[in-house]
Amino acid sequence: MRKILQYNWRFYAAALAAITAALIIAANASPPWSTLVLIAALPALWWLCSSLLVSYYVYDRSPLYSLCWLENCLTRSPRTWVNIHAGLDETSQSLANLFPHAEGRILDIYDPREMTEPSIAEARRTAPTHATPANWKALPLPDHAIDTAFLIFAAHELRRRSARAQLFREVSRVLRKGGELVLVEHLRDWHNFLAFGPGFLHFLPEQAWSQAANAAGLRLKLRTSLTPFVHVYVLRSPA
Repeated sequence: MRKILQYNWRFYAAALAAITAALIIAANASPPWSTLVLIAALPALWWLCSSLLVSYYVYDRSPLYSLCWLENCLTRSPRTWVNIHAGLDETSQSLANLFPHAEGRILDIYDPREMTEPSIAEARRTAPTHATPANWKALPLPDHAIDTAFLIFAAHELRRRSARAQLFREVSRVLRKGGELVLVEHLRDWHNFLAFGPGFLHFLPEQAWSQAANAAGLRLKLRTSLTPFVHVYVLRSPA
């Protein structure tokens, strides 16, 4: 949660200032204006608090980053794996610890032309990545070289449907026959709406991931939830 505040502090500062101003106006206004201002301010206050509380639960208290749940998701322990992120890497070291005898690769597909969220640029500035820079349109890996690929909170940063499809096609190309892609994402659903308010629009609906998988010829092997707010999809390359 500390990192979320660090990367998005401008948003939270602006929201808190706006809510404070609205409450001051409501306290000094006459009905019905005071009631109308409160009706507008209270949902914003709820989402400001709930987004932080849910983020703390998801990222600090759930088993998400321990990756202990992976053993129940993968068909077999990989001999080769690649972790693909968009400039913020919270999982590669845990993957290396989890698969100590496997050969791991880390690719950073950050593309400022496609990924325009200010929080990503802030994250890269404060926590620079040491991964191999990679073009998401053409991953620097041979065909059928990888047992397991990981996309953990990264693929949604590609906002265009065609871009996501191209990334998934590249992942499918580098996977061995029967290889697996582990996709971890928030969804644009009612759970995340209650938690993040309008911010849930940054997430994508489940249909978007089905479309990307189908475009790449990947088939759903497993769908599970780590929390009500975070979902895991294991997609398999045809054998």
